[in-house]
Amino acid sequence: MSGVDRPDAASVTGAHNGAIMPTASRCLVEIDDSSAVVRLTGVLDAGAADAVRAALLARLSDRPGPVVVDLTGLRVADPAVRGVFAEVRREVADWPAADLLLCDPTVAGPDQPDAALGVPAWPTLDGALAALAATPMAAVLTADLAPAVGAAREAREMVTTGCERWGMPTLVDPACIAVTEMVNNVVAHARTAMTVRLAPHDSTLHLAVRDHSPRQPTFAGLSPPDRVGGRGLLLIDTVARRWGSSPVPDGKVVWCVLYLDDEAN
Repeated sequence: MSGVDRPDAASVTGAHNGAIMPTASRCLVEIDDSSAVVRLTGVLDAGAADAVRAALLARLSDRPGPVVVDLTGLRVADPAVRGVFAEVRREVADWPAADLLLCDPTVAGPDQPDAALGVPAWPTLDGALAALAATPMAAVLTADLAPAVGAAREAREMVTTGCERWGMPTLVDPACIAVTEMVNNVVAHARTAMTVRLAPHDSTLHLAVRDHSPRQPTFAGLSPPDRVGGRGLLLIDTVARRWGSSPVPDGKVVWCVLYLDDEAN
């Protein structure tokens, strides 16, 4: 098993519910927390791409579930910047219950990959929302925790409940190990409020902790046997097949993926 770290995510200031105007650009991002739709209007160019990316990551990190990005009112000035949507989709692929779909009037038909980007797209918003509604809603458990003694215990209780509810009892122990280290890292280093989220997907369990510190975890591999402390990421790397840290506006999302197959023997 190996760790997967993604340190190249951009951030943006001013991300919030409602409307976001990326600095020095003509592209407006409209986000409504009561809806799965994120609307982009105006002109998408190279100057707006990073801000759009950050706004989408902020939305996906703050609320579980897929989003539909509506491009109906958007003009793309540079075709290369359309890659921002695929970048975001790849970044959140291992987050619990996260995904990105497009409403793009330029695609030929429903459920078509968007212009070689590999992002599912529909030519109308109604079509995209209908496809979203037809997809079974992912089971998700979420807990908002303070950076205090007892936070890890609460997280373990939620993980145990989820694994038992979803028929994954063999993942209770490794998932509890992972979430304990992730939460304790926030308590000891980030010292901010956090959101713990987990969701099953086929034979895997996706677990994430979102905090509000930009400080990224570092993993140096195996540590000397006489070293005291600093083993949190090593433990996560041991029990999870994939893990990483995604910078988002106002913090980061540390995530990991556990497989039932790894606990079969």
